[in-house]
Formats: sequence, structure tokens, C-alpha cells
Amino acid sequence: MKYLFFTNTPAQVHQYRRAVTTLRERGHDALVLARDYGCTVALLDHYDVPYESYGRVGTDKFSLASELPKHAARIVLETRRFDPDCVFGRGSFAALAGTVARAPVVLVDDSETTDLDHAVAVPLADAVLTPHTFEKDLGESHYEFRGFKECAYLHPDEYQRQSDIRDELGVGPDEEFAIVRLNAFGSHHDVGQAGFTPAKRRELIERLAERATVFVSDEGGELDTEETPARPFDLHPALLHDALAEASLLVADTQTMVTEAALLGTPAIRSNSFVGDDDMGNFVALERAGLVYNLKEFDAVLDAATDILSDETAAERWRTLREEYLDDKVNLTEVVVEVAERAASSGGLDARSLDRVAGLDSRSADRDADRALPFGAVRSDGGEETRSRHETPPRRAARDERARDRDGARDRDRTEGNRR
Repeated sequence: MKYLFFTNTPAQVHQYRRAVTTLRERGHDALVLARDYGCTVALLDHYDVPYESYGRVGTDKFSLASELPKHAARIVLETRRFDPDCVFGRGSFAALAGTVARAPVVLVDDSETTDLDHAVAVPLADAVLTPHTFEKDLGESHYEFRGFKECAYLHPDEYQRQSDIRDELGVGPDEEFAIVRLNAFGSHHDVGQAGFTPAKRRELIERLAERATVFVSDEGGELDTEETPARPFDLHPALLHDALAEASLLVADTQTMVTEAALLGTPAIRSNSFVGDDDMGNFVALERAGLVYNLKEFDAVLDAATDILSDETAAERWRTLREEYLDDKVNLTEVVVEVAERAASSGGLDARSLDRVAGLDSRSADRDADRALPFGAVRSDGGEETRSRHETPPRRAARDERARDRDGARDRDRTEGNRR
């Protein structure tokens, strides 16, 4: 069988690289169609993944729109040349390739905000796989897995450190260091969104540098680190997860690295315009698990970062939370490989074949409460109502609220036990 995978971003290289390797080891042919964006190509070369580039795009908001016709033409050409039996990806490009090849299309998506992509791609897909926290119903072909797309490479069964990262970074064995990740907001789903302003970026770095060595990963390349007490993260991008696993803290106005930090057991603070009552389900779930702070107010970001870097027990506590949270989460690479081989054995994908895939469940309207997380139920910055009820700082109010919830649950358990 021939499998075609789309990697439009660096994170999607990680998402599929192990599945590509596994399928090739089992005698199948697999190819990646890659967009030259950020470090996507550098990662594919590093991991020796077979690929063809369908085009490149910059980090500004208008770069993608101007390149779309050329991208579509190249995708059609490469798809016809490879002639895949099944296509994996996300959005309209994968749907286009599947239509051209007349092959089953599997979309793996974790963003509820990409309405246009969903409108175009979902009707053409044979299966749409999303995390269990995904709040949007995408129809009959919608299946969910317990975990996130990052579980394809950061699940405990998959992730292995590649380096002595402290030596690579030039930090001591006990030296505290923090990573600041800055988003370029150049993707189509980032239009109209924003993160830290230039002034807030500088203030954040200065405050963090009072307590830790600071490394900056700047997607847009706009920050001059020589004007700040920070160092650029200038190692190969394949080593970023090793650095993230060893860091004392991540502060970011981007998305993916926050989830990655949580799955590695590193305290993470996320602040951008996505945060709010309509936030994406995965970040609400990670916050509810105590692994992530989602904060709109910049003062709350500074306060939370200071608290974490001053807390000698933070590293151990986050590691424990991470182990507990990942206990029932799937290895997404195994799910993708099984879906691919089901498509091979049955000549296509339908409900009967997908229902047999371990770790996948058809998304139903009566999902249980732990899956359908109520937006706004836990906000690290409290929200207006919480701030009016509590005079403590916003992050402490949320922490107290979580503690009360846990205590209430324990009291109910004890009461039920006494009754029995």
C-alpha cells in the first residue's frame, strides 16, 4: 500500500514521522508532502523522512494566500505521480489529494477554530480523528481518541531524549532555565489573533531573567535578543523537546508548544487572544488537570511565572500530574498506523473498519462529562466573576477553586463510602 502524509507545519512532522517509519518498516510505501514553513524541512531531513515539497510560505499573514494556487497545482502533480492508496493530513490540501487520487482521506485535527477548512475538507473525508476534548461535532465520520495529536510523539511509549541538552545549551546541572516561545501569528487560523506586544515581550523576559536563564524561540524572528537578558534558542529544532522537558517553565503566546510542555511535565503558561470562554477544548482540559495556565491578563502571567520559578516543589508536582494525566491516553502513532492498515486490508475506510481500531471511538452526542469539558469552568485568570468574588491574585483564585473542587469530591467519596 502507498500512504501520503501532509506536513504543513513542524509539529505535523513530529505527528507523522513515526507512523511513516513504522509503515515503511512493515513493507508499505509512504511519502510526505511538505510545506517549507519554519523548520519543517529541517526536521524531515534530520529524521530522514522521505518527502517532496509542494511549496514554501513565510510567517506573515498574506504569504499563504499568495502561494495557494501554486501549492494546489504542485499537490495535484505530486499526488498523481505517487498515486497513494490512502491520504493523511489536515484540511483542504489533504482533501484535494484524496479527490485527485480517488483514495480514502483521514484528517487528524485538533483546532475547533478552522471553520473554513472544516467546511471544505470534512465532506470529502472518510474519517476525521480528533482529541477527546474537541468540542465541535464534525458529523458521521468524526472519531475521537483519548489524548492529543502531540501524543503521536510525546506519549511515554514514543518520546526518547536525543541529547544531553544541558551541555548543548551551556547551562549547569542545577541551573534553572525558562523558555519563552513567541508566535508569528502567520497561519490562516491566526488571522485576527494576537499575543504579547513587543513591550510585553521585553518586560516578560526581564522579569523571568531575575530568577532563571531565559531562552527565546521566536517563530517570526522579530525579537533582538541582544537587547534583552535572554539567549536565542539556536540549537537544531529537533532538540527543542529535550530542552522543553528539562526547562523549569515555558511561557508562550503560541499553542502547540504549550501542549507539548504539559505532556512532558513542564509548567506552562499560555497567553494570547484565543484564551477566554470559547477557548479550545484541549487547553481547558490541560488547565483542569493542573498542567497549564491559560491567562489573558499580562500581570497574571508575570505573577504566575514568578510563583512557579520560586516554588522548589513545582518540578516534582508537574511530573506527578503529567504521569497521572497520561495514564489513560493513547499512543496516537499506533492509532494512525492501525487506521492505515485497516484501509489496506478492507480496501477503504468505513464505520465497520474504524470501530475496530483500538483507541478510537465514534463521537456521540451523549459524551460523558470528563470529555465535554465546560468552557470557562476553569480559568487561570479567574474571569470577571471570579475576580469580584476573590481578592487574591487571579491565578491563586483559580488554584483555590480547583482545591475546593478536589476537596468536595473527596468528601462526597467518603460520604458514599460510609453509606455503603
